[in-house]
Amino acid sequence: MPLLPIAVSADDVREAANIIKAAAHRTPVLTSTQANALTGASLFFKCENYQRIGAFKFRGAYNAISHLTPEQKKNGVVAFSSGNHAQAMALAARELNVPVTIVMPHDAPAAKLAATRGYGAEVIIYNRQTEDREAIAADLAAKRGLSIIPPYNHPHVIAGQGTSALELFEEVGELDFLFVCTGGGGLLSGCAIAAKHMAPNCRIFGVEPEAGNDVQQSLRTGERVSIAVPNTIADGAQTQCVGELTFPIIRNFVEDILTVSDQQLCDQMRFFMERMKIVVEPTGCLAAAAAMSGAIDIRDARVGIIVSGGNVDAESYANFLKRGKNIL
Repeated sequence: MPLLPIAVSADDVREAANIIKAAAHRTPVLTSTQANALTGASLFFKCENYQRIGAFKFRGAYNAISHLTPEQKKNGVVAFSSGNHAQAMALAARELNVPVTIVMPHDAPAAKLAATRGYGAEVIIYNRQTEDREAIAADLAAKRGLSIIPPYNHPHVIAGQGTSALELFEEVGELDFLFVCTGGGGLLSGCAIAAKHMAPNCRIFGVEPEAGNDVQQSLRTGERVSIAVPNTIADGAQTQCVGELTFPIIRNFVEDILTVSDQQLCDQMRFFMERMKIVVEPTGCLAAAAAMSGAIDIRDARVGIIVSGGNVDAESYANFLKRGKNIL
């Protein structure tokens, strides 16, 4: 299959890395003897749960806002998100002294709503079952003269997210596999670009929840597939359709899209807590759950796993851990 034209290059990812380095954390890469024993591989966990706002999203938000003109920055920005992009935009806008409005669903996690407001953003609540967040954002942009920065379908957002994989390869060297969670595809597409630049033979797998496999369907049919709002605890992956800009990148560089169940996510959360002493939200467990499930033979391989975030409220976290089973 010939490569499709794409909107983001490896140079864009490297440019993003230079732009965000003064503001974003260079997150740690952790290893686990237990995870290696379970899989027979050498696993490297890139822990974006230690990124500012608790997720990788700060990278793309800061990069995108940084590319606005002075007039656009003065007028302000609007974004829509279930939580992590919302927090990232709020903090990045505050850092860059840009007014920001965020459109968030009424059922977004309480911790993410509180943090977004805490960073100084104006929050507009909508019902994700009956209202269109993109239409709401477009209406606000038209009325107020705001610039829209979506959570994934934006070249500077994609490039910014790819810096997480760039850092991983810079730290640990070439990898045989890279597993990345996916919702709209911003993180996966950015990481795929970085991975193919740093290690051309690396096999890249995206991972999404069983209940929301729109990207899997899209990749296998060759065209973007839309689905109903997925019923899954992975709230960061409740997207209904892969992005127009992210899909060609995924088609070019990603070998396949895997899925995992909500039960597997709970099991993985428990593993991270008990064995690695880290708090990871359900969406952040997608890549690890797939890599450690045995669905792909990774024995004797060097495997990168993007742990995308750790934003989960305490009550929900406790309930997820109760559901989780010991996977060792």
